[in-house]
Amino acid sequence: MIKLITAAERHTANVGDWLSSHYLFSFADYYNPANVQFGPLKVFNDDVMKGGSSLPDHPHAEMEVVTVMLDGELTHRDSLGNETKLKAGEVQRMSAGTGLTHSETNEGEVSAHFYQLWFLPNKKGVSPAYEQMAIDFLDNDGRLTPLVTGQRVLENVLYMNSNSTVYFGKLGQGKDIDFKTFKIRKTLIYIIKGNMLVNNVEADQHDQVRLEDYDFVSIHAVSDAEFLLIDVPALEVNY
Repeated sequence: MIKLITAAERHTANVGDWLSSHYLFSFADYYNPANVQFGPLKVFNDDVMKGGSSLPDHPHAEMEVVTVMLDGELTHRDSLGNETKLKAGEVQRMSAGTGLTHSETNEGEVSAHFYQLWFLPNKKGVSPAYEQMAIDFLDNDGRLTPLVTGQRVLENVLYMNSNSTVYFGKLGQGKDIDFKTFKIRKTLIYIIKGNMLVNNVEADQHDQVRLEDYDFVSIHAVSDAEFLLIDVPALEVNY
């Protein structure tokens, strides 16, 4: 099965003039029983936070929280004692486990553009943990760059407590990538910019393509394109 979800079908959140957010799954004030999760992936928010704004301290538990930084800078503070700067080309992973709190602040004047993804963990009750890495994925042209994974065979990547992998892809016009998968897994592709064919289905900027029961995913860049590819187990985890 392959499903195209257009940019217009995303939920646009009303969170004031400091944060522009689009939800790909049910979150906060948006609930659609047919769009609650995709395998263990529960949240995918496309966020732009204005300069001088802050998301104050708030709690998480039993969730793997991944932030992919596309533009600008955020200051991260958490109850584990971490205080870091998260810049474009960097990725952050929090294993909330038994519980933590954190805040994110845009202390600059330029808006910060980032994706936040939440995955249900493979195992409950783990100790909270934090990790951040400069992967410089934005410049990796012509290939898939793994950002965070639960598969220990990958190198130079953040590790999370979920049998899932998030890749960043960048393709020039006319270029192709084939992604090998299995029928026991699912694939979600979110187009950051450009126009692509995904298994011959045309997708534009901010569209998403969800695939199930495939052995491979064929991606062709109709124009210069950037995207996230998320590989997850087909079996849904529920807590």
